[in-house]
Amino acid sequence: MRPKIGDAITDMIIPDQDGQGVALSSLPGVHGAVIYFYPKDNTPGCTQEAKDFQCLVADFAQIGVNIVGVSRDAATAHVKFRSSQGLAFTLLSDQNGQLCEQFGVLREKKNFGKTSVGIVRSTFVVDTGGVVRKIYDDVRVKGHAEAVLADCRTLFAE
Repeated sequence: MRPKIGDAITDMIIPDQDGQGVALSSLPGVHGAVIYFYPKDNTPGCTQEAKDFQCLVADFAQIGVNIVGVSRDAATAHVKFRSSQGLAFTLLSDQNGQLCEQFGVLREKKNFGKTSVGIVRSTFVVDTGGVVRKIYDDVRVKGHAEAVLADCRTLFAE
């Protein structure tokens, strides 16, 4: 079931790009985490989104917010993607879809007249307690990372 603002996410362990299990509860920085779901490594929109977040990593870190990308790609694909794009943030490999299910991002999509189930580009901002503070659904890449940063500055203003 898709979380709503104010809902706490269920802690679980998901492998990162190195195949190491990472607890969701360990993802937030001093104030929180941006968890963004994307369909596939090395595709044009997903690559641009990753680059946009990477350009702002220091800005997010300055306000105590970590960035985490999630797709259903294998950890080995994430290693290549991080390396080729110079990404410094964690990518989680949700091959079995349990994290995608928790966040409700696996949905029916139409692409070139074909219907399939896949990740709908979505972003969630969670605080250190794992409480959802902001949701972006059916994201358009252009300007998204900047909008998330602006909202995090407001949400986590000290």
